[in-house]
Amino acid sequence: MTCVRSAADRIPLPDERSKQLVLILGDQLSPSVSALRAANVDRDVVLMAEVRDEATYVRHHKKKIAFVFAAMRSFAAELSAAGWHVDYVQLESPGNSGSILGEVQRAFADHHCSRVLVTRPGEWRLLDAIKKYGDEQRIEIELLEDDSFLCSEREFAQWANGRKQLRMENFYREMRRKTGLLMEKDGKPCGGRWNFDAENRRPPRRGLTVPTPKRFPNNTTTREVLELVADRFGDHFGTLEPFWFAVTRVEAEAAFDHFLETALAQFGDYQDAMLSDEPFMFHAVIALYLNAGLLDPLAVCRRVEEAYRAGAIGLNAGEGFIRQIIGWREYVRGIYWLRMPGYVDENFFSHHNPLPDFYWTADTDMACMRACIGQTRDEAYAHHIQRLMVTGNFAMLAGIDPHEVHEWYLAVYADAYEWVEAPNTLGMSQFADGGLLASKPYAASGNYINRMSNYCTDCQYDVKTKFGLGACPFNFLYWNFLDRNRDRLRKNTRLAYSYRNLDRMDDAQLGAIRRDAAVFLERLRS
Repeated sequence: MTCVRSAADRIPLPDERSKQLVLILGDQLSPSVSALRAANVDRDVVLMAEVRDEATYVRHHKKKIAFVFAAMRSFAAELSAAGWHVDYVQLESPGNSGSILGEVQRAFADHHCSRVLVTRPGEWRLLDAIKKYGDEQRIEIELLEDDSFLCSEREFAQWANGRKQLRMENFYREMRRKTGLLMEKDGKPCGGRWNFDAENRRPPRRGLTVPTPKRFPNNTTTREVLELVADRFGDHFGTLEPFWFAVTRVEAEAAFDHFLETALAQFGDYQDAMLSDEPFMFHAVIALYLNAGLLDPLAVCRRVEEAYRAGAIGLNAGEGFIRQIIGWREYVRGIYWLRMPGYVDENFFSHHNPLPDFYWTADTDMACMRACIGQTRDEAYAHHIQRLMVTGNFAMLAGIDPHEVHEWYLAVYADAYEWVEAPNTLGMSQFADGGLLASKPYAASGNYINRMSNYCTDCQYDVKTKFGLGACPFNFLYWNFLDRNRDRLRKNTRLAYSYRNLDRMDDAQLGAIRRDAAVFLERLRS
């Protein structure tokens, strides 16, 4: 009973007086979402529901639950003010079934609707459940394409068809041409190059002044949600307060304006840098707003392009930011829908070690892991290098089951939805897909972390020692990872230099590395 159409080509009801139930999910908080554009404000009923199932299918960070519920309530008020009839079900509303589809069934009957209208969910599990529900209940459900993204699933599949390698760089160039962002009139990229990633890797220098993201006071709605989350989800991971996220479109736009004014100019230089007391560095911290629908991705890119063309920022800052949005963000979504549902079960290295407890407690002697996990606990945020080259790198080197790593990332970050998190974790971070997404595993020793951060200055381990007493675990785990995966990785040309260095080690050195890794990993397991 389900059908998929765009908002433009949907089939109107035979009787335009028939009432539709318009389901709006917690990551679709935009008045331009396709389901609202296809509905009739004078006739149809909008359903929004806070349900336990969505808060607990993984044990989401308390701050994420609070952000989503507060933003949903604010958006419902926005829709009501615009004239929509909104049926809003709070978590503690009488009769709340605890599931999205349970609330659809109740509202469908209560409002005497003829069919359900919904924009395609961003996660496969929910899309699959909605399709099955429509078929089982014989309810007509019209699924509209999510056109808030710049590349549709169909477009991405066409781009991927026949390619031996699905590299982001090639996709990104197509998106630059499609949008015209940072393009000259002759069709060439600004600055004569497509990618300025090599200029995004400056290590943090002493005395660097770092701004903070814009913080918002809690209004009455947010305070009520914080009390609710503390009461109902108090045993979930993470620190709930202080809570300072934007929860309205106006606030999200103000947060982005603040980034443009205070941080964008240095974002390009220090995109990969890490400091123990600066969790946000020069990052925008807007992914949670983009992924919930509070900000428009193309609009924010246009603003950044304007800043570059006005001479306010360097090209490495503008291109680096835009690449993250129209490159990586669109690309990982395309990979997700191309490879689901099996993608989340990929395990190229056959890693099966359990996720260490300190991923939940930050109780570890490794200063870099302690810092990144601690700020994740407190802020529901870590920037991409902290996720990729610290917590993700360690998990891969330690042979942690990639599905457990995937569920951890999905649970702990306020911006995490499976379409964006799974490819970044399983493909980029864990190389669990065997190279579909990344051209090499992003494995590194402690030297990389030492170069790009100040974590190693306050660590009991010696980052310059490969093995033996006091050696940084990243060092012997890195060489052990390369050693145990020789058959899988030796032919990867991007690892040729690393394998040459490994081959120079004598039997005694290699034996010590293997022993140190075995002892350390056994301690983790026990």
